[in-house]
Amino acid sequence: MPEASVPDATSPDATSKDESPITLAELSTMGVELLVRVGPRKLDGLRSMGITSLLDLLFHYPRRYVDRTREARVRDLDEGEEALVIGRVTRVESRRTRRGKAMVTVSINDGTGTLGCTFFNQPWRANQLDPDSVDGEVAVFGKVELYRGQRRMTNPVVDLVGDRTGRIVPIYPQSDKARLTSWELGEWVDQTLRRCSRRTLGDPLPAELRERLELVARAEAFHDIHNPAAMPDVVAARHRLAFDELLRIQLSLVRTKREMEASSTGIPHPVGGGAPPNGSLLVDQFLDELPYEPTGAQRRAISQIRDDLARNVPMHRLLQGDVGAGKTVVAVAALLCSVEGGHQGALMAPTEVLAEQHHVSLRQMLDGLDLSAEDNLFGTRALNVAALTNRTPAKRRREVLAGLAEGSVDIVVGTHSLIQEAVKFHSLGVAVVDEQHRFGVEQRAALRSANPDGTVPDVLVMTATPIPRTAAMTVYGDLDVTVLDELPPGRTPVATTLARSPEEVAGAWELVRSEVGEGRRAFVVCPLIEGSDRSEASAAEVVFSDLAATELAGLDVGLIHGRVRSDERAQVMTAFRNGALQVLVATTVIEVGVDVPEATVMVVLDADHFGIAQLHQLRGRVGRGDHPGHCVLVAGGELTDDGVERLEALVQSTDGFELAEVDLQLRGEGTVMGERQKGRSDLKLASLRKDRALVELARGVAFELVDGPGGLGAHPQLRDEVEVLLAEEDEEFLTKG
Repeated sequence: MPEASVPDATSPDATSKDESPITLAELSTMGVELLVRVGPRKLDGLRSMGITSLLDLLFHYPRRYVDRTREARVRDLDEGEEALVIGRVTRVESRRTRRGKAMVTVSINDGTGTLGCTFFNQPWRANQLDPDSVDGEVAVFGKVELYRGQRRMTNPVVDLVGDRTGRIVPIYPQSDKARLTSWELGEWVDQTLRRCSRRTLGDPLPAELRERLELVARAEAFHDIHNPAAMPDVVAARHRLAFDELLRIQLSLVRTKREMEASSTGIPHPVGGGAPPNGSLLVDQFLDELPYEPTGAQRRAISQIRDDLARNVPMHRLLQGDVGAGKTVVAVAALLCSVEGGHQGALMAPTEVLAEQHHVSLRQMLDGLDLSAEDNLFGTRALNVAALTNRTPAKRRREVLAGLAEGSVDIVVGTHSLIQEAVKFHSLGVAVVDEQHRFGVEQRAALRSANPDGTVPDVLVMTATPIPRTAAMTVYGDLDVTVLDELPPGRTPVATTLARSPEEVAGAWELVRSEVGEGRRAFVVCPLIEGSDRSEASAAEVVFSDLAATELAGLDVGLIHGRVRSDERAQVMTAFRNGALQVLVATTVIEVGVDVPEATVMVVLDADHFGIAQLHQLRGRVGRGDHPGHCVLVAGGELTDDGVERLEALVQSTDGFELAEVDLQLRGEGTVMGERQKGRSDLKLASLRKDRALVELARGVAFELVDGPGGLGAHPQLRDEVEVLLAEEDEEFLTKG
């Protein structure tokens, strides 16, 4: 069917009255059925791969390239060299070895000779390379061997290249289910680009900006990513298109940030030095009375927060710091700024254990701090710190609710209970959300809308799970980010060891006994509550019984997990804190917030079932007092390569930010982008690991464009791309922080 038969009104080569360049937003509305040689079966195949529009097709980038300028002839191959050979399959045989493993042998002829290829444990190669089904040529890359005088390769890399010519042949991601070949996809991409060229492909970036950033034009980038003349063309094209991906995300985040600032009425707080209303005596007094000197990082963070609180624009800041970096001190300083100005503070934690821990800590830290009170004979009153969780007794709950409504409760610490309808604040000035990733969008929004007069409290969200800077700029891009990168004095790194052999595991239990004998305490963590046929993970119930009867017999051992009733859990934690229990067997309910200075040993069973961040959090529960901490990662059986690398990384480093980089490298962007890795907003080319400079560049440009004359409205093509290519659920995910 000739291309001219494609309907002009919707085809990419249709000429509009003003002959305007075609945009990505337009291409997203054009279905792939408009293309020539896309029949019903091919259309079904494309749809099964998630390719429904011409834009999807352009975004279906090659996964690698075959450089035919490096193509070698079979007769010239030397033993031991790595080479690329392109030819036609002439024979395929499949059989089983004596040990029952699949072995497929293939003969490839390029006109100068025959190359034998042997594939072990890849039985599917027999169908893939069947001469009757292979359409065109095959490219193989591997090390050349000589066997009985014949040149061979073992388990080479294979690409089906069809009969495509050119110096660089793109190889596209394919699907056996779709039954589409790389060269078919390439032909449809070429067809789309060819038609787009008749109107030209629009570029949303101003020419001056492209020149300053040394970016190739978008049309050139799309052409060269799909049909490069040389590999340097691919590098330049990828750089531009990856920048575009990151810029769209940053524009969405920055625009949301600016809209929130413009539409919200904040609460200016007294934050400078000196007496109120020009200063915060409470914060200065609190810092002066700490039993240690705050770190430089803590003071910088408090200074940044004070600057935020002085403005009438609501603060929206992320505080991230490694385990034990002192985030609570910074959070308390923010809460005190609110109280100093006559407002209230709230700290919301995801679990009752953590909320209760925070309540105890805040009452101890703020003991002795008084507020002025005109209706009091002495002219002052004690700072009122209350707790509100599902475990709060009914009478006390009524007292706390009344105090919040009338303003006599200055700081409240709680769980989701703080955002229930019955909770009415007199004037909430600062809200702190701890372990913010455990709360949903609506839960955080509820705190922001807590004031009856419509003013928006300043919000500080905290996480003890460090993530790389570039990831923070992407996932939490609508927040200002503060990092605590120092440990308070007295905190020593926890010594971490890996126990795999029976002797090493026995040594772990000896360490527990030894530390307990010195009056200290130990945690034993299991990943599951009860056994499962689908997992080899030890169950906490079983481990508790076994340890109490064997390795830890004679010691006072307790058990805590998510299915233990909250009142019983509180009793167990209290017994562990005061020493009535010496060892606590637990699941990850103690991952964050549990602060027992006497705990010096953390034994994690089936450690390979945990992620890096979780293991780092767990070992942060020990060594918080006067004695050094020890963490033993127990991992028996066969481990994957990634599993070994994760555990060895923890043994080698106690730096949470360094470990976050390792985690990102091992697990990819999904580690930080979460489960929203499904729409057009995916990072198809950009990498938060490899493109750190590009992430920062895109963020800077996003602020430049959004804050410039006319805002994003002055760049309608970019605005449309953000609105079309980032679906509503994608933007909600990106701004969930």
